[in-house]
Amino acid sequence: MEQRTFDSYEEFWPYYVAMHSRAATRWVHLTGTLTGLAVSVYGLARGRKRYAAALPLIGYGAAWPAHFLIEKNNPATFGHPLWSLRGDVQMIRTMLAGRDRELAETAAKWLAENPCTRSSAAAASDGGCRPRP
Repeated sequence: MEQRTFDSYEEFWPYYVAMHSRAATRWVHLTGTLTGLAVSVYGLARGRKRYAAALPLIGYGAAWPAHFLIEKNNPATFGHPLWSLRGDVQMIRTMLAGRDRELAETAAKWLAENPCTRSSAAAASDGGCRPRP
């Protein structure tokens, strides 16, 4: 899949959400990130600094397979690591605020406007990329 470029985080955000278009992917991200955060905080509170590694290990360890298995795309982290981290925090905050539907709408809108932005696996599953009418 071609690597997209963005001029700002604000331009990147709808793309990031679109790469998490399925609720299951978003919930796996939330669960992995919060579990990793809880383990890290617990370990650090107990004076075990190595537990700090739990956040990225558990967080990414849950999130990346969700992209491959659920979304059938590559994690946005591979091309935009810092904006993806910021996007993950924003996405989780939005979900915890009870606004997951807003994320689904943002993803659907972006994907409708950019029909050729999908992984090769996703494109193959629906007959390939079709230009917008």
